[in-house]
Amino acid sequence: MMILVNAQNKRTVYIFIVGVVALLTSLVIFSSISWAAQEYFLDDYGSKKLELVVGKSLLLRSPDKVKRVSIAAPEVADLTLISPYEIYITGKAAGTTNLTLWQNKQVRSIYDLEVSYDISLLKQKLHEILPDETQLRVIATHDSITLSGKVSSTANLSQAMALAEAFAPKNKVINLVQVAGVHQVMLEVRVAEMSRSLGKRLGFNFAFNTTGGDFGVSTLGGLTTVVQPTNASIAAGPVGLSVSPAVNALFRFIDGNNTWTGFVDALKEDGLVKVLAEPTLLALSGQTASFLAGGEFPVPVPQDQDVVTIEYKRFGAELFFTPTVLSENKISINVAPSVSELDFSTAVRFGGFVVPGLRKRAASTVVELGDGQSFAIAGLISETVRDNVVKFPILGDIPILGALFRSRQFQKNETELIIIVTPHLVKPLNLEKQYVPTDFYIEPNDVEFYLLGKMEGKKKEDTADIQGKLDGKFGHVLPISE
Repeated sequence: MMILVNAQNKRTVYIFIVGVVALLTSLVIFSSISWAAQEYFLDDYGSKKLELVVGKSLLLRSPDKVKRVSIAAPEVADLTLISPYEIYITGKAAGTTNLTLWQNKQVRSIYDLEVSYDISLLKQKLHEILPDETQLRVIATHDSITLSGKVSSTANLSQAMALAEAFAPKNKVINLVQVAGVHQVMLEVRVAEMSRSLGKRLGFNFAFNTTGGDFGVSTLGGLTTVVQPTNASIAAGPVGLSVSPAVNALFRFIDGNNTWTGFVDALKEDGLVKVLAEPTLLALSGQTASFLAGGEFPVPVPQDQDVVTIEYKRFGAELFFTPTVLSENKISINVAPSVSELDFSTAVRFGGFVVPGLRKRAASTVVELGDGQSFAIAGLISETVRDNVVKFPILGDIPILGALFRSRQFQKNETELIIIVTPHLVKPLNLEKQYVPTDFYIEPNDVEFYLLGKMEGKKKEDTADIQGKLDGKFGHVLPISE
């Protein structure tokens, strides 16, 4: 069979062939799309719901020709009319919208289209990383991802949240997960400090006067001060002397009409201070607890219009700690202990108030420990040496005799501080099985108190034996049970 084609209809045949090829190609493409996408069929009139995942599609088939199709939010989903009987819908972004179809100038169907994130891959990755967390749930909610259920530890929760944030744009992850296990931590702290001090002082003041009214005084080191004369036996003439409480020795020489008086401050002192505090604190995981074994001292604070208010500053053995339960066998602790004491050597005077300074030793660290393990903060050693010399020029440098013209103070302090911390995971206790110190006190009767002079009575019959002879609990102090 032969087909003759002239030059005039050659172009027409060519266009026809191209059209057939394009039609066959589109049929192949859309048939493959229809095979890969989910298929829905139009039912009766009414409102329906379609669920779609971002990046995936579905195919909606109609038994009748569709004249018109509309989608309310094109940014949520996109549609393509393959044929009058098939509608191809693709999810673009998480959200909800409406899909409306018309036939014969009437609304054929209205669909509620919900587009959510694809969480199938997230579930797979969570199972690979945390295979033991069988109670962890992943839900796609509108424009976010929700984690719910239970996990065994805080560390696993952190891993699950980090992985979910990688699958949710803009980190829209809702955490509804409960962490199983114990979340209360008891912290046992021992604060031990030893402080040694050595002090030496040597000062000398003198005063002399004559019957004729001549006089001379020395006020080096503040052992004596010049005041109006109140006692003629100490000094004659127009001035007198006031003696400091630091003076612990006094001598006098009288030679005719001349009187020499010497004031001596000679002291050597040793000090030893022991500080031991053993606070026990209880806190929930992630919460901060504090402890103070000491007190507060007032500090005046000037305000406007010559008004002075009082604020109180804390001192003593103080502790702040924040525990985080990572798992059943691991606890992360942020602990900040400090030990402070009043220091009147650095005190200041303000408006008639004496405000002491503070000597403070503090530390702050973050560690991870197991239940019952301990860590020590040691090496907090402080050593100070002070040597202060006050002397008269030239006279104070004379060997031997120069000691009469100078005052010297030597102070040495050595302090060592050790802090030992032990965390424990704790659970609520059964009150009926616990003892308090007052349980072992027995009040004495009149015979034991007046005649025998005892402060505690004789132990009576065991309560457990008495309870065994009666039916049920008894006594006037019992927990109320509903």
